[in-house]
Amino acid sequence: MNVIFLSPHFPPNWFLFCAALQRLGVNVLGIGETPYEMLPFHVRQVLTDYFRVDYMEDYQQVLRATAYFTYHYGKIDRIDSHNEHWLDLEAHIRTDFNMAGPKLDTIDGMKLKSLMKHKLLAAGVPVAKGTRVKTIKEARRFLEEVGYPVVVKPDKGVGASFTYKLENEQQLEKFFAEKPPVDFFMEEFVVGTINTFDGLTDRDGKPVFYTSHVMSDGIMEVVNEDKHVAYYSQREIPEDLQEMGFKALKAFDVRERFFHFEFFLVPTINRWVALEVNIRPPGGFTMDMFNYACDIDMYQQWANILVNNQFTTDYFRKYHCCYVGRKKKIPYAHPHEQVMAKYRSIMAEHIVMPELFRRAMGDYAYMIRSPELDVIKEATAYMHAVQA
Repeated sequence: MNVIFLSPHFPPNWFLFCAALQRLGVNVLGIGETPYEMLPFHVRQVLTDYFRVDYMEDYQQVLRATAYFTYHYGKIDRIDSHNEHWLDLEAHIRTDFNMAGPKLDTIDGMKLKSLMKHKLLAAGVPVAKGTRVKTIKEARRFLEEVGYPVVVKPDKGVGASFTYKLENEQQLEKFFAEKPPVDFFMEEFVVGTINTFDGLTDRDGKPVFYTSHVMSDGIMEVVNEDKHVAYYSQREIPEDLQEMGFKALKAFDVRERFFHFEFFLVPTINRWVALEVNIRPPGGFTMDMFNYACDIDMYQQWANILVNNQFTTDYFRKYHCCYVGRKKKIPYAHPHEQVMAKYRSIMAEHIVMPELFRRAMGDYAYMIRSPELDVIKEATAYMHAVQA
């Protein structure tokens, strides 16, 4: 089996997908901009071959790299990166080389927020009211229906980039005067707690692993207000959230892929409202949190699905696993040494975050786990406490 993996060195834990494929005898073929000799040694060790391109955004260069691998290794069976930024590129390559997975005729439904809403509604999943707006006149027409505040984001966007909360006419006018020349999606501002529904499906679309996380804040608030973030996995998933998640999976026909769905639990109406659909693993180091929460290896299980369509382990959500990010600019009451001395027994991992993640995820991260949610919340409060 031949599998292309784009940018196999980033994020730094993603090489574990390649290592898992290699253990199953797969030819793992990397494409990236980084010179081969500058790839970390552990990345080079798990690649069968590597093709450097000058610019990944240039489709013709990636096309030539794929053709090169096809000539030398035969038909390419899969291409992936587990990175939202490359979803369109992957779909284009799959279409041109007739590979399994989302192609150009389906990828927009997985990326355009306007199309996501229609699919969710058709599946019986409640959503926040929203519409695509190209002009300030269209925006004002929508505001007559929902009022301020509203959230605006690129209709085809990644993460919280260019995502803003608008609270008045002045902010609206400023936004339209400065926004980049892309289509934006505007939706009502929903107050609630974000719960995710995350997991992996097999080749037939059956969810073979699923879990859920509760966010302290939305990534938009964390990025735009430069706050710190924490989120933890749930040992028990609310039944109605799981029901909404299964409906969304069916609506988007997710096969052989990770998924990351976001829902608001709105206290005023006590129900779930879908926020966003992502056909990829959740960001940051949440893949590792999957593993720490259940004592499993989801990197390997993804490879098992890709190669043999088999999920080969039983799993049990033994722990709440929590990600706690801290930012250098915030004067924390308890330095790293105190955090480690107090919580070493529940510390699964602690790491310096890659530069690209720091605005959203923090400069330094702790991953802690415990069967007891009270222990997790107490530790999070301690780590996020600031000097008086």
